[in-house]
Amino acid sequence: MRNTTTFTTAVLAAGALTLGLTACGSDKDSGSGDANATLTVAATPTPQGEILTYIKDNLAAKAGLKLEVKEFTDYVTPNTAVQQGEVDANYFQHQPYLDDFNKKNGTDVVAVPNATVHLEPLGLYSQDVRKLDDLKKGATVALPNDTTNEARALKLLEANGLIELKSGAGYSATPKDVTSNPKNIEFKELEAAQLPRSLADVDAAVINGNYALEAELSPAEDALAAESAQDNPYANFLAVKKGDEDDPRVRKLAKLLTSPEVKKFIEDKYEGAVVAAF
Repeated sequence: MRNTTTFTTAVLAAGALTLGLTACGSDKDSGSGDANATLTVAATPTPQGEILTYIKDNLAAKAGLKLEVKEFTDYVTPNTAVQQGEVDANYFQHQPYLDDFNKKNGTDVVAVPNATVHLEPLGLYSQDVRKLDDLKKGATVALPNDTTNEARALKLLEANGLIELKSGAGYSATPKDVTSNPKNIEFKELEAAQLPRSLADVDAAVINGNYALEAELSPAEDALAAESAQDNPYANFLAVKKGDEDDPRVRKLAKLLTSPEVKKFIEDKYEGAVVAAF
């Protein structure tokens, strides 16, 4: 998942893909604490929107949950929509990103307890390079331009011996923190959703899992290098505005998101490109 604040909310909303009968910002029939009202959840399309749609079509009715899914193609609008009460919850992000977003925007969106769902391994992809060792000197590598995902991308490159970062570089690392770059890689910072399209113009790109899946790229099969799922802090979860964690509809959805049925759906559909985190 990736995020950027370079677009205005209006532009992002205009480009959003939606599921359901109403547009974001319109009146919704949900009310916090009303277990019979529709729960409206913002999500990026793949895999979050697909997982939510599976729940809506197969599990929600039996659990007594009315669920509406609104899909967005960016990493900003889902949080602003939760903060402003335009949707009840979102499902698209990891904790380092949410922490950074709240700090920069003065928002108070929080993770729902016991609702961590999946990991999308970040991968390095190329149209022309077939092996990591074949990445040429002076190669241009595109990175996501939001703070936490850029740091995550740089750490992936470091883990695979392409660069070294200064000691202590954490979730806010940037190319300025690179201390060793034997291949003289040039970094091109782009909005995360643009990275798959950038492959025609760069030697390689570090692409977030959801956008890789939408471009029919698999971390397990197509990536020159991919993140390990072990001890990975970047799992995605259900989030709400602070104070709404105990909304009965939210608790129902949290339980469904971490159910055996959803775990099997993730395993069967994504074949390792998305990994259940529960």
